Amino acid sequence: MKKVVLLAAVVAGVLFAVKRSKSARDEAELWRQATAPSSGPAAGPSANGTAPTAGSKPDIARNN
Repeated sequence: MKKVVLLAAVVAGVLFAVKRSKSARDEAELWRQATAPSSGPAAGPSANGTAPTAGSKPDIARNN
């Protein structure tokens, strides 16, 4: 009976280690994807299709 309990404890420990390893691997992959540089141009048009011109400054009076 002690052997069965010991075997069950060993199996549970191995399963726990495998699950934890997979979880750590998945989380590392998620962080890699979240912090990877974007594939699109960083200085391209914004989501609304406009892009600031080079050297232009916003005109506060015009924005009122």
